[in-house]
Amino acid sequence: MPKTEAELFAFLVELGIAVSTKRHPPLYTVADSQALRGEIAGGHTKNLFLKDKKDNFFLVTVGEEAVVDLKQIHQLIGAASRVSFGKPEMLMELLGVSPGAVTVFGVINDTAHRVKLVLDEDLMAHAVINAHPLTNEATTSIASADLIRFVEATGHDAAILKVSA
Repeated sequence: MPKTEAELFAFLVELGIAVSTKRHPPLYTVADSQALRGEIAGGHTKNLFLKDKKDNFFLVTVGEEAVVDLKQIHQLIGAASRVSFGKPEMLMELLGVSPGAVTVFGVINDTAHRVKLVLDEDLMAHAVINAHPLTNEATTSIASADLIRFVEATGHDAAILKVSA
């Protein structure tokens, strides 16, 4: 059973990580979330759940305006072949979220460590990163250094790479 938003927040508290969360109507796309600009400061995320032909899975988290070349990204992230978008069933199985709620916080549900997380270098230049807390009905703001601490506490590597154009 995937962790809930409350369990995510409890995990962050255990780690001594302070976050702030703003509730809003469900947001499914970057365009939807841009209506909140001005209310939530910091870097806003766009998440790509990808897989290669050998069923290696990747969560690539970039800034909302980032342009990612899906024909070339496999060379940057260490994929075995060109990548495609992962199926919703695998997204739920591995990260515990549905399309429209994909988030870096989903790695808390990847207890088998099947997903390689890639954080874009440009996004991580922000002092504060904003992501959905396992639901697209809220946005949680976290310090970029604390995001790395969270990722590492889940047993994942926080691979920071330049993947956006």
